[in-house]
Amino acid sequence: MSLNSIMNIATSGLKTAQTQLRVTADNIANVDTPGYIRKAADQSAAVTNGYGSGVDITRVRLATDRFLQAASLSAGADAARQTVRYELYDQIQNQFGDPSSDSNFFAQVDKLFASYATLAESPTSSAGRQDTIYKTQAIFNQASGIASQIQSARQEADGRLQSAIETVNPLLEQIAKLNKTIAAGTVTNEDVTGAQNAQLGLINELSKYMDVKVEARSNGGVTLRTNAGTTLVGEGAATLSYQSAGTVDATTAFSDIMITEPSGTRWPLLDGVSSGQIRGLVEIRDVDAPAAAARLGELTAKLADELNRAHNANSSVPAPTTLTGRYTGQSLENALTGFTGTTTITAVDAAGVVQASARIVFSGGTMTINGAAADPTTFLSVLNAQMGGAATASFSDGKLQLDGAGGNGVAIADDATSPSAKGGRGFSHWFGLNDLVSTTTPTFYETGLTLASQHGFDPGESLTLRVSGQSGSRQRDITVSVPAGTGTMGEMLGALNDPITGVGRYGSFSLDAAGKLAFKAYDPAATTLSVVNDNTTQDPSGVSMSQLFGLGEIGATRAGAYTVRSDIQRDPGKLALAQLNLSAAAGTPALSKSDGRGGLVLGDVGKKNVAFGAAGGNSGGTKTLSSYAADFAGEIGGKASAAKTRSETANALAKEADSRRTSAEGVNMDEELVNMTTFQQAYNASARLIQASKDMYDVLIGILQ
Repeated sequence: MSLNSIMNIATSGLKTAQTQLRVTADNIANVDTPGYIRKAADQSAAVTNGYGSGVDITRVRLATDRFLQAASLSAGADAARQTVRYELYDQIQNQFGDPSSDSNFFAQVDKLFASYATLAESPTSSAGRQDTIYKTQAIFNQASGIASQIQSARQEADGRLQSAIETVNPLLEQIAKLNKTIAAGTVTNEDVTGAQNAQLGLINELSKYMDVKVEARSNGGVTLRTNAGTTLVGEGAATLSYQSAGTVDATTAFSDIMITEPSGTRWPLLDGVSSGQIRGLVEIRDVDAPAAAARLGELTAKLADELNRAHNANSSVPAPTTLTGRYTGQSLENALTGFTGTTTITAVDAAGVVQASARIVFSGGTMTINGAAADPTTFLSVLNAQMGGAATASFSDGKLQLDGAGGNGVAIADDATSPSAKGGRGFSHWFGLNDLVSTTTPTFYETGLTLASQHGFDPGESLTLRVSGQSGSRQRDITVSVPAGTGTMGEMLGALNDPITGVGRYGSFSLDAAGKLAFKAYDPAATTLSVVNDNTTQDPSGVSMSQLFGLGEIGATRAGAYTVRSDIQRDPGKLALAQLNLSAAAGTPALSKSDGRGGLVLGDVGKKNVAFGAAGGNSGGTKTLSSYAADFAGEIGGKASAAKTRSETANALAKEADSRRTSAEGVNMDEELVNMTTFQQAYNASARLIQASKDMYDVLIGILQ
């Protein structure tokens, strides 16, 4: 072996040791740098013409473990998803109060029923009446406040989504730029580990927002995809776009989060993202919070409706001189059709003495009033004739009104054995003639309409419905117009269910016996329906189709729609705690101030079985108000606890995955110090070999001289 060969071998060893020392020093310097992945220099024997010619550094690389990396990124994304869901859902749960306290919202509902029961024992107590009215209003105020805070949580989630999108786009751009740097350095065999470390740090940050799958590129750099295969970084960076809704309420229709892949293909992002903070924010905004709002709306609506049911069965003493009903959204003819059973309207003087009565016996489309035949078109004239001027009935703007004459009051009571009924409500209750709780919008959706009924919407008015998939992304927006024709509900149902211009490809609407319109998807697990825009207006009520039938998320708005009737708040004496004595003859008292039977009926509201509709993932069914409230309380607490557990579990898994990844990829000072010693010795050995070669050269040169 020539001295030149020895010198070259020694020089290669010296250079290799220098590189290894530089790599080791870099690792030691970054021992406390978060996310730093240690470098490793791969070396191999150099061979020339079959003979060893030293050592070469083939590459300087990062000591990554792709399996641990994938596990860490996946666990981190899930932790971010579950953490943000728990954080915001806990805010919602806190609005209802401590479940273990007797001051939480649900406990106040039961306390309200007890207050009415107590008031029944002293119906003349003005202070007791005032306190009970205050508690009633307080319940609805609290429900309204909770509903508002739920929408605030959704608004916060929506705003954070906008911020997340604005954070993700620069991350994708920087990762794509580093791809070019790494690829260029790889071609020229440069050390690109600094750029790779920076890139992996950005990928770690990106994984907090969405699930990320990393694929190494043959020419250096990475290709990033979501677990569903959507390309985030390839030959360039994808771009995400989203515009937050601003102010959010229960009916807000959110725009899609769109992603434009590097190839130019545009997709809804949610079709390709299954984890990360973005998915968690969407779930709380579109699933968890709306479910809580819907159940609160259903509970509040049924509470108001059942209080009104009881109050309409009662009367104040003296009886009110005017009873004004709610907006029915129908003509009088439509409104009266379908009633069965018997009710009695009585005019009484200030002392409760009967002046005149009208006993109404309903039979579907006809009725008798004190034995006189009538139908929906002659109802008012026959009723007024039978009351003999002691009271009059009128119908205007979708509302029925009864007025006492000459200072008379008006009271109504159903027959005990055959009460009047339509859509599960008695005559006075259905028209809202003596409601305790008032609202300006429909809050129960058993309209009493049939397929032959007039719907009251003008041809050409339109309703836009959105069909969403299982991921929450929009599949299609469908605008349905009110059809021309005779204006029946059957025609409207046909337009809604049309497979071309309606929702017939995804499910169907149906109208039940109580006149409630409902949509049933062919695949409920994969299809949801919401209302994007409603340009319909019903005559004479002025409400939209979605308001009339409770379509989309309109039902969730009911929690903030109620207030105790203003005249009752001003005058507690108008709280109806007595009941009309139907057996009292004309000229005898039918009402008494000391009668508290109506208070007992109000106090028993929480014990009566109620038909609850499906809301917020709950299938509804028949149960008492108290039971429904207790179930709802348990659900809210259970979901909050489950969200906390999921968050803690996900964070523990993420911590363990990060720990294992750091153990494999991070800097170990003991190992690096051993490497430092080893490479220093290798450096010294190569230096001594060079010195030995020099000495041999000097000897040879001396011999030649």
